[in-house]
Amino acid sequence: MSILDVVNATSRSVNEKTKNMQEVANLKKKIAYERERIVEVFAEIGEKFYNMDPNNQDFSELRVLCDDVNTRKRRIKKMMFSLHNMRGYKICPQCKAEVNGKFKFCGSCGARIPEPDEAEFLDMEGLGFGTESLEEKE
Repeated sequence: MSILDVVNATSRSVNEKTKNMQEVANLKKKIAYERERIVEVFAEIGEKFYNMDPNNQDFSELRVLCDDVNTRKRRIKKMMFSLHNMRGYKICPQCKAEVNGKFKFCGSCGARIPEPDEAEFLDMEGLGFGTESLEEKE
């Protein structure tokens, strides 16, 4: 292996790491945006509920906003899953343990680790799965 091959391999490695860091930073920004929007939507729900006519029991506007919150929580869950995957691990939905990204089952509790495209991933109880603070893992 010549010195040129070593330099090229090192250069590729640095480029891949830089790209990965950019993807992580972009995901973190998207997650932060979704969390901010959820807070804004909750405020909007509260304001609409407060201003509702007590005789009018039509909650359709509130349901639309609640669906928006649930959709954003699902997006955050998928982005967090991708973020953990980039870092080489997944989070167990049962015991919240870190699991090597290559494994399909948790080494701590034996639970199956679903992929984000599976219906089981979106149906997991508690839409907050994997949405712990980003700073905790850095």
